Amino acid sequence: MLKDSEFGGHPKVQFKCSKCGQNTVVEIKRKVDSTVVMSPLPSFARANATSSNLHLAPLDPGLKLPAGANVVLTILSGPSKGESHILSKPRVVLGRQGADIALNDPEISRHHCVLEVRDTHVNLKDLDSTNGTFYEEERARAVMLMDGGEFRIGVSMIRVNFRPK
Repeated sequence: MLKDSEFGGHPKVQFKCSKCGQNTVVEIKRKVDSTVVMSPLPSFARANATSSNLHLAPLDPGLKLPAGANVVLTILSGPSKGESHILSKPRVVLGRQGADIALNDPEISRHHCVLEVRDTHVNLKDLDSTNGTFYEEERARAVMLMDGGEFRIGVSMIRVNFRPK
C-alpha cells in the first residue's frame, strides 16, 4: 500500500518486479472509488487463455458475491442491447460461445474476458482476446470496476451495477 508521502503527488508511479524485472505503471487516483488501470498487466492479474481452451487460475477464496446486492450486467449497445444478466457466481467468463455469459457479437472472442466479484467491486480481466477489452475507450488488460462502471468488448458496451436484493 502506498502512502501519499511516498509518491509525492505524482499522477503515476512505476514499479519494477524484483523477480522478472518488468516495469509496471500504476495511475494514482485520489478518490477511493476510482478505477485503476495497470499496464503492462502484472503476472498476478494475468489469465492464461487460448481460443480453443480456457485455463483460469484456481478460484480465489476472496471472490464472493455481495450479501445484500445482486451484481447486474446490462448490455447498453451492440447486438445484445437491452439484455441484462444477474451474476449467480463470483467469477464469470464473457464471450461469444462456450462462456458463462454468451453475447451475440461477432467482434467478441469465444472467451473474451472474465469478471471476478470481490464483494464491493468487480475485477475485469481481458483473456488475450483478439479485439481487446476497452475501458474509457482505452484498451485495458485489467480494470477494477465499481458500481456503474462501464466497459466495451466488441461493439457491446456493458455496465456493472450493484442492486439491492
